[in-house]
Amino acid sequence: MIKRFAFKMYLKPGLKSEYKKRHDAIWPELTEMIRASGVYDYSIFLDEDTNTLFGVQKQKGAASSQDMGDNPIVQKWWDYMADIMEVNADNSPITIPLEEVFYME
Repeated sequence: MIKRFAFKMYLKPGLKSEYKKRHDAIWPELTEMIRASGVYDYSIFLDEDTNTLFGVQKQKGAASSQDMGDNPIVQKWWDYMADIMEVNADNSPITIPLEEVFYME
């Protein structure tokens, strides 16, 4: 079964270039892990007016990138990104799931 999942996160003001730079050099072990979990067709968009990041991904099976928080690679990535994003106490990004209200294939 294929699912779509969307969520929002928050970038600190003025850090779009740094966010893009870090994702342009995303660690291969992180992308491999995300793919292995069944996540694919994954994009993140930025609303510059509000510094809101919108993530959209497709998933095979029940897993999502939001389920990998126990993995040391993910925790290291969170630590790496914590200075440019709004985060929780464990450095995970504040992430809010979004409800799908329309879909057209």
